[in-house]
Amino acid sequence: MKKSGNLLILILLILVATIIGNIIGDILSDKIPILNIGETIGFSPTVLDLNFISITIGFEASLNLAGVIGIIIAIIIYKKL
Repeated sequence: MKKSGNLLILILLILVATIIGNIIGDILSDKIPILNIGETIGFSPTVLDLNFISITIGFEASLNLAGVIGIIIAIIIYKKL
């Protein structure tokens, strides 16, 4: 397999593991509150209005401890593939 294909698999694994980890952290936040400790990074939506076209750009990512654990597990799984 090409190196770019392997990188795509790694990125996909990390993305899925982060989403699942964040969901698990939210669900278990009542029982294990430390899993829901996290930060949000990004920038609020900004509008570029050029009179004939209007473009809105924004980005926000939220990551908690369970998501970080998910990323670590995804990297371990990727190395074992």
